[in-house]
Amino acid sequence: MKIAMIGTGYVGLVSGVCFSDFGHDVVCVDKNPEKIEMLEAGEVPIFEPGLQALMAKNVSAGRLSFTTDLVSAVADAEAVFIAVGTPTRRGDGHADLTYVMAAAEEIAQAVTGYTVIVTKSTVPVGTNRQVKQTVRKANPKLEFDVASNPEFLREGAAIDDFMKPDRVVVGVQSDRAEEVMQEIYRPLFLRDFPIIVTDLESAEMIKYAANAFLATKITFINEIAALCERTGADVKQVSKGMGLDGRIGNKFLHSGPGYGGSCFPKDTKALARIGQENGLPMQITETVIKVNEEVKRRMIDKLLDLCDGSFNGKVVAVLGVTFKPETDDMRDAPSLTIVPALVGGGAKVRVVDPQGAHEGEVLLPGVHWVENAYKAAQNADLVVILTEWNEFRALDLKRLAKRMHHPKLADLRNIYTDKDAKRAGFEAYVSVGRHDYIAAPKEDEA
Repeated sequence: MKIAMIGTGYVGLVSGVCFSDFGHDVVCVDKNPEKIEMLEAGEVPIFEPGLQALMAKNVSAGRLSFTTDLVSAVADAEAVFIAVGTPTRRGDGHADLTYVMAAAEEIAQAVTGYTVIVTKSTVPVGTNRQVKQTVRKANPKLEFDVASNPEFLREGAAIDDFMKPDRVVVGVQSDRAEEVMQEIYRPLFLRDFPIIVTDLESAEMIKYAANAFLATKITFINEIAALCERTGADVKQVSKGMGLDGRIGNKFLHSGPGYGGSCFPKDTKALARIGQENGLPMQITETVIKVNEEVKRRMIDKLLDLCDGSFNGKVVAVLGVTFKPETDDMRDAPSLTIVPALVGGGAKVRVVDPQGAHEGEVLLPGVHWVENAYKAAQNADLVVILTEWNEFRALDLKRLAKRMHHPKLADLRNIYTDKDAKRAGFEAYVSVGRHDYIAAPKEDEA
């Protein structure tokens, strides 16, 4: 089957590569000539484990190609996927559909036969009907269907998520469109992965509802973590006790500095806006958005306490700035709130991140990038773990503490324990929702 993928961002590129690995003939389209030149040279503009090798495999097999020419790409395509950005619109929190509608209009003027136009981008409920109207207006004689096919890819595990999904959601209006979508996902259908076929509005809502629920789960455990700190409970034990309940489950019950990334912040805001526009405020979702910002600010207070009430003149090593490990994505990462607070307070900040420098050098001005945690900790007053990259999970804490001017550790991902820190020689250790360790002052300091 011939497929055109409009947009080579995270969703478009991963989806296009994986569809080609299913055996389809896929052309990925982007208006940015530099990005297309990079892809044609075998380079991937995002960091996603395994993506470059899979892309090279399918380019070599002749199933995957890249172009800036939308007209030639979609002309005889049986399905055209729209995977362009839907950023949060300034001022009202709604998803900006400018790129989606522009793509729909271009597609309408370029396709030559029956085509299923599939929205892969995350869009508000009702968008696919708007796409249909846009296409019909641009080309009244075109024979086509629209479909909604939201993505559920986790950055850092996107290929596995695509190839072994929890479910595939497809919203359609006709049997013919359903047949096309079933053929596209035939390899998954044959392996008995769930493919849910529904109406357009339900497919659109599933995406927002799922992400809002996961964001709620994260925010709930972060609130419980704050309460644990006040009451002496341990949030890790609480999370384990909760997660063993089959009705709750253990995923997304890990406390930390708040959620970030390309989906949760944007989608919760969009869902809240959809509720407002329909006269039914999403009160839980609106509270989740508010509390998540408070969680980030609470982390700043933790660091301030460790720095005796002032960041001024302190040397702080920050380990990890991407919103999660195994990605270079920094969209709405907690680091974008926490690091500027350190810099603004007068701290000298050193940053270590395996993939974060590409975006971070622009987003985090005023910091110094270094190669590893031990170099960052040299004569530092505080080390902060913000992202749980594997290389930060097995640090030699004794080596780290010995290099520091004041050995203090803020473990905002709960990788270590207060006992680990005490044995390593740290004079202070704080985490999120667990027991902290603050050494008693020496007699000559009392």
